Amino acid sequence: MSTSLQRANSFCSRYGLRVPILLAPMAGASAPSLSIAVANAGGLASCGALLMQPSEIESWAAELRAGSNGPFQLNLWIPDPPPKRNSVHETRVRDFLAGWGPGVPPEAGDATPPDFTAQCEALLAVGPSAVSSVMGLFPPTFVAKVRERKIAWFANISTVAEARAAEAAGADVIVAQGMEAGGHRGCFDSTTAERQLVGLFALLPAVVDAVRVPVVATGGIADGRGVAAALALGASAAQIGTGFLRCPEAKISAAWANALAETAPEDTMVSRVFSGRAGRSIATNYVRAATADGTPPSAPYPVQRGLTALMRAAAQKDDDLQRMQAWAGQAAALARAEPAAEIVQHLWEGAQSLLR
Repeated sequence: MSTSLQRANSFCSRYGLRVPILLAPMAGASAPSLSIAVANAGGLASCGALLMQPSEIESWAAELRAGSNGPFQLNLWIPDPPPKRNSVHETRVRDFLAGWGPGVPPEAGDATPPDFTAQCEALLAVGPSAVSSVMGLFPPTFVAKVRERKIAWFANISTVAEARAAEAAGADVIVAQGMEAGGHRGCFDSTTAERQLVGLFALLPAVVDAVRVPVVATGGIADGRGVAAALALGASAAQIGTGFLRCPEAKISAAWANALAETAPEDTMVSRVFSGRAGRSIATNYVRAATADGTPPSAPYPVQRGLTALMRAAAQKDDDLQRMQAWAGQAAALARAEPAAEIVQHLWEGAQSLLR
């Protein structure tokens, strides 16, 4: 057996998996049905709990456990400092957004995420196999409570420096996110998200060499070739998001799911136009217009998310891709419209055939 396969098998044994495939925790696209299917196929289920109240986190975990006894991770964003507000600029953004959806009231930008401390307490109460962080590191007091309960901590990073900081803070696993990944970039410092764009296959071996804990690869992986390449470069497992979004269990809108099949790598863009935080999505008409010269820059996170809420809701209702928050990694076109269990099987069988 190759060293890569031995490393993957060791990771699986340690975390109760049959295959080294992790479902990426995608806030807003974490249907329990998708996690149940991935867990029952032997992978690690997940939930992006950023927007969920404690009771919703508990309900999600209960539904998952009703359908599977497999392991799962719960993910939270580390809170940003309070945003600097500018009412004049926000008015310009609101006026621009009114051309893409309903009129945006001034108070829309006041929306705030759920209470982080309460969410952390909900994670502890649920007792998942792992908790995962993104946009920073869990506070030491929470890490101590996680350790007491023998819950693993998976820390998402996007640079070597962040990986070293995460290991020093006590992370059990480092999840290295390449710039190819769909959705929000996990940079600890939001101001560097567009400047420090490191591709996964440059980032991954550098992180593997820099830390002693297992490393999971994520970003731009959607088939067995990508999984095999990640393992060959030192990863212990692969975490996949966009590659699962066309599965029926994902339950995303038809327009979004269908568009992924036609999205070339260059058809995605990193922008702040949905939330105020940098994220990779399909380069829709709205994204291109909102990033064009002369358009007011996005408001800071989470103000921009509040300002775009009505437009995004209208786009979902109308199944209108061009105004939709259609996150997509650069390997989107490799996503298959098949049951999630079959995707997991294809991923691992394809990887093994290349690594043996």
